[in-house]
Amino acid sequence: MKGRIHSLESFGTVDGPGIRFVIFMQGCPLRCLYCHNPDTWDTQNPSKYTMTASELLEEVLKYKNFIAKGGITVTGGEPLLQAEFLKEFFILCRAEGIHTALDTSGCILNDKIKELLQYVDLVLLDIKTLDVELHQTLTGIKRDGPLKFLDYLEANHIDTWIRHVIVPGLTDNDESLEKIAQYLTHFTVIKKIELLPYHIMGENKYEQLGMEYRLKGVEPLSAERLENARTIFRKQNLTVG
Repeated sequence: MKGRIHSLESFGTVDGPGIRFVIFMQGCPLRCLYCHNPDTWDTQNPSKYTMTASELLEEVLKYKNFIAKGGITVTGGEPLLQAEFLKEFFILCRAEGIHTALDTSGCILNDKIKELLQYVDLVLLDIKTLDVELHQTLTGIKRDGPLKFLDYLEANHIDTWIRHVIVPGLTDNDESLEKIAQYLTHFTVIKKIELLPYHIMGENKYEQLGMEYRLKGVEPLSAERLENARTIFRKQNLTVG
């Protein structure tokens, strides 16, 4: 079995604890308005790397000394589309004592993904919004999948970091931020909240791909509004990174 991989990053510092080897998988069923990797969406696009799990591990092991206090993080795209490949890869990583993290939208949950999660040390789960209509607008999919995924992580005691992107005019709303913060207090597996400010660094990619950037004109989130969101989450005794 071979995995379809968009790109590799050997020195990641923002995708889990410590220094990480980050693997971007090709393919994603979501169409998030603020996605900065639209080139990972298409499952039919030629991927830069097509590798077996053993070949990917060989690449990771070149950097084992650098990631000894970190590990590997698989992101995307949506890595859950290649759950069988990742299960094989994560088993190999565990045998090497390498910490594994899975960055996902939680949009799919089936038996193959449940098997994969047995070998995941940490899940970085994106929670876009609790609003049903806004979730559909933001991502193109229904809201319930990620919430059921979080329920499964809780039931199976899998350490989780929550990621939430704050976009002016969409998710930068005190009432909705308070609702999310209150909702997340019910989960013991959540070890940290990462509040991510909306930025426009990916806008040029859309132009290069001949795609419309649907948030054109939306300004990046201000430092003041980001700190406001952090304060809202800290008031619920949540650990904010």
